[in-house]
Amino acid sequence: MAGALEGLKILDFSTLVPGPYATMCLADMGADVLRIKSGTRPDVVDFLPPFLPGTELSSVSAQLSRNKQLMTLNLKDSRAQEVIHQLLGEYDIIIEQFRPGVMAKLNLDYESLKEVNPRLIYCSLTGYGQTGPMRNRAGHDLNYIAMSGVASYSGKKESGPPLLGVQIGDIASGSNNAIIGILSAVIYRERTGKGQHIDVSMTDGLIAFNSFMQGAAYLVDGKDVGMEENLVNGGSLYDYYETLDGRYLSFGGVEPQFFKRFCQTIGRPDFATGGVTPKKGAAIKEEIRQIIRTRTLEDWMNLFNDADACVEPVLKLSEVLDGPLVRERGMVVEVSGPNGNKIKQIANPIKFSESLPVYRHTGIPLSQANTEAIMKSLGYSQAKIEELANTGLFS
Repeated sequence: MAGALEGLKILDFSTLVPGPYATMCLADMGADVLRIKSGTRPDVVDFLPPFLPGTELSSVSAQLSRNKQLMTLNLKDSRAQEVIHQLLGEYDIIIEQFRPGVMAKLNLDYESLKEVNPRLIYCSLTGYGQTGPMRNRAGHDLNYIAMSGVASYSGKKESGPPLLGVQIGDIASGSNNAIIGILSAVIYRERTGKGQHIDVSMTDGLIAFNSFMQGAAYLVDGKDVGMEENLVNGGSLYDYYETLDGRYLSFGGVEPQFFKRFCQTIGRPDFATGGVTPKKGAAIKEEIRQIIRTRTLEDWMNLFNDADACVEPVLKLSEVLDGPLVRERGMVVEVSGPNGNKIKQIANPIKFSESLPVYRHTGIPLSQANTEAIMKSLGYSQAKIEELANTGLFS
């Protein structure tokens, strides 16, 4: 069965997490993705253990490069331009993740390449965008969260902003907006015949996350919100609570019916009057914390499993990936590794009734790059490929 995006052909010049995660999702859904990497400068994620058994390929690289072909090219070599131009006869979507101006220095920017293929869709994914006062600044996920304002009202007053264990800016903002932008541009091109440049800033995406609810409110009343001051940032009873055994449970029942069941289950039905409000939270939250600390997580979940009160355990990763929800939802799949062995990986999260995601293979190490086969498909002879290799084009 063909994937939903069969026929899309993408050149991927991205590194680290945001671009590779985006193209992994697109490849899962049927797109033909060719990743272009330096043959001598490994990506940072290539060094993150553990490694697939019997290979030099890290588990992270194997996941992020799933379903992709790999070609090594030295983009600083002027001959790489000719190869890219030839590839543009077939691959008419590009995603790149360099700082603004880098691709222009290599003559591989949108303005240069649209002359080769006017239908080109070209997505530039950066921390701060192609324009503006921060366009040339280096940054990582927590910098983008800090600059978006989100960190200022997240976390606890005593401990400050939380350091999250996943890259929200990179993936939720960067990767997902790149996917949305590329697929929207594909629809536009089908309608008009025109390609275009897409400028995705991870900080822009995080700023947009303020739409619910703090940013929308500030643009009306001009008031900053601090930590633990509103309904969903710890200012109400909506929060995590520590149990007797040092685990945590989450309570998200802001609606009256859920809050009533919560109060009944913890043995304090009198708390339910007035609902879950910041004012109410301030009055009884510490008492609720003390109540939750009287039982283990297992004990509480035995009580709450049938209560329908929006209470769930804070699970360890092992409990998630080996648990019934992941199993029933098919969120762990087996994929063929570079040695032909089966490797478990996290699945694509989108469920289709017809065009199911396909997991053809994990990523491959640089030593197994498809460079020679791709060059032959472009018409290069074996002797010419060897000459180009010996003179540094693929390094």
